[in-house]
Amino acid sequence: MRAVVQRVKESSVSIDGKIVGKINKGLLVLLGIGKNDDIRDLEYLFEKIVGLRIFQDEDQKMNLSLMDIGGELLIVSQFTLYGDVRKGKRPSFTDSASPELGNDLYEKFIEKALERGIKTETGVFGADMDVSLINDGPVTILLDSKKNF
Repeated sequence: MRAVVQRVKESSVSIDGKIVGKINKGLLVLLGIGKNDDIRDLEYLFEKIVGLRIFQDEDQKMNLSLMDIGGELLIVSQFTLYGDVRKGKRPSFTDSASPELGNDLYEKFIEKALERGIKTETGVFGADMDVSLINDGPVTILLDSKKNF
């Protein structure tokens, strides 16, 4: 499982010009699910994301997590995080999860966030979406549950 995590002042996702998810201060998570991912990958990545100490404390040091600041989450599925361009210039998506597995783990990720009491908004799995954000910092972190980077 892979994620691009961006610290945002605000972020939204829209489909056909209609906003379907919107947050204020928090994290935009672009979530990619691989064909070999399971609940262990989800739990690792979820805990890593909500525990990332990338928000500033009173001394302006990145020392606080999403949970510490009561921040919000916008979770957007993005299978293209598994695009492989090592050969040629057209991405191969053979390592991406099937739509069934991808949607199942995506929904479980959202459920974990809601169970934690985090204000959580989402995109629509498999939809063509427009994502807007004001990146705070900018701060962008790449995560991989298999620890490939």
